[in-house]
Amino acid sequence: MSSWRVSIQKNSPSSKKAALVLADGTFFVGHGFGKPTKTSGEIVFSTSMVGYPEALTDPSYRGQILTLTYPLVGNYGVPRNDLDHGLPLYFESDRIQPSGLIIHELCTTPYHWASLRTLDQWLLDEGIPGISGVDTRRLTKKLRTHGVMLGLLHVSEEGKESNIDSLLEEVKHIPDPNLTDLVKGVSVEEPVIYKADGDKSVVLVDCGVKSSIIRNFLKRGISVIRVPYNYSAKEILEFKPNGVVVSNGPGDPKKCVDAIRATSEIAERLPVMGICLGNQILTLAMGGDTYKMKFGHRAQNQPALDLNSNRCYITTQNHGYAIDANCFEKTPLKCWFINANDRTVEGVRHRSKPVFAVQWHPEASPGPYDTGFLFDEFARLLEVK
Repeated sequence: MSSWRVSIQKNSPSSKKAALVLADGTFFVGHGFGKPTKTSGEIVFSTSMVGYPEALTDPSYRGQILTLTYPLVGNYGVPRNDLDHGLPLYFESDRIQPSGLIIHELCTTPYHWASLRTLDQWLLDEGIPGISGVDTRRLTKKLRTHGVMLGLLHVSEEGKESNIDSLLEEVKHIPDPNLTDLVKGVSVEEPVIYKADGDKSVVLVDCGVKSSIIRNFLKRGISVIRVPYNYSAKEILEFKPNGVVVSNGPGDPKKCVDAIRATSEIAERLPVMGICLGNQILTLAMGGDTYKMKFGHRAQNQPALDLNSNRCYITTQNHGYAIDANCFEKTPLKCWFINANDRTVEGVRHRSKPVFAVQWHPEASPGPYDTGFLFDEFARLLEVK
């Protein structure tokens, strides 16, 4: 009988110092990893237990400093960046998207057959700072009580320490990323075509799309034309697609003025599917309204209740804005799904046209695959003449 021997080494904290300062004056000190630098952003938390490579490459986290509540992070390292159909196979985009990472304990000796480097090295390679040794439960309780807030993360050079008083003054003046056009930084600048074997195609309005969304269409034989988020309806329709998908992405949906205008026109002519930010953009395009949530949904176990069948699906979510549940009377939409925890709107459907959207990620990656059928449903709509 063959035997396996695994060498287990005790994780040693980094010798770099780090500090996290929140806009309300709270601060945390810990061990720095990744790049020694200073960054700012909106502090958010995710309760997901696995999937840090996918989370860190999700464009929806642009402008944010991500807190992972699961206490052990980095245990299975970071895989190689292989490509499939020109898309990252193990990541959701071609780079780390959050501006910083906050964790409790960093694993410096990962063990996994696909691991090529540590989480520390990955962040260092991409110029992203991280802090470990933080009481992430305390931080998360604060954000749940007071709401997400702006913050500064500073990782010092070896042998140096952060000046907390200076950071506490500086954090008062950092800009709110949600007031900027975050989508512009994660959308393609020119159309990209992903060819499948079938005869159907969709135009995907790229507001910060995850690669897994594109892969789900390709494996169903549907070609994808990925276009910039500010393309007009005329430019989109010139590709003669069978349908249009509005993707996930970061920030306030009301900043996506061009995408809202284009979606309004296209929904009158073609099947439309929205995912996450796309759910909010579609609702705004139909005359509805959205609002900023207190701390959002970022997890792999959010329960979405189908109001038609009363069936509950477990979903992966990452959003800080939601649809106003009182807006449907003035729109041609109806509420399709609600969150079983807080009753927020999780999905909408047009009353008479082949148009729908959901607030979660049916492609998962990581997370449950309970709602992959939504891609099949949209594929059937593309067959209707």
